Parts: sequence; structure tokens; C-alpha cells
Amino acid sequence: MVEIVRTNDLVLVGFLQSLLEDANIHVLVADAHVSAIEGMIGAFPRRILVPDDDVQEARQLIRDAGLEAELRHE
Repeated sequence: MVEIVRTNDLVLVGFLQSLLEDANIHVLVADAHVSAIEGMIGAFPRRILVPDDDVQEARQLIRDAGLEAELRHE
């Protein structure tokens, strides 16, 4: 699994998860429980991870959605 996005924005997490899953890309949202436990103060952003084989396709979908600035560096 490769981390492609790290954010505290719950709306963005939901949108990206839906975008990628609609393209049949498995998505793991890491640190969701830690973020909830710490009271959403932003100390633990959620991480979006995808399988190694799907990284390039996932990155392109995110770029095409106009969210390239959200991508982690390659």
C-alpha cells in the first residue's frame, strides 16, 4: 500500500474514497480511529492508501478531479 493523500479534511477523504472506489481501486483510510479519539484537533490526519499496482491510476484520477495539490510527493 502507498500513501497518496494525507489530510484532516473529512469531506475530501470521503470524496477521494468514493472517486477511487468507483474506479475499482481499493482504498484504505488509515488513522481514522486515532483522529476520532483525539477529538478532531488535527494532530493526526487521515491517510489515504492504495495498492502499489494502482498508484499511478489513482494519482491520475485525483489530478483529473483538480486536486493535484492534495497528492503526496512521489
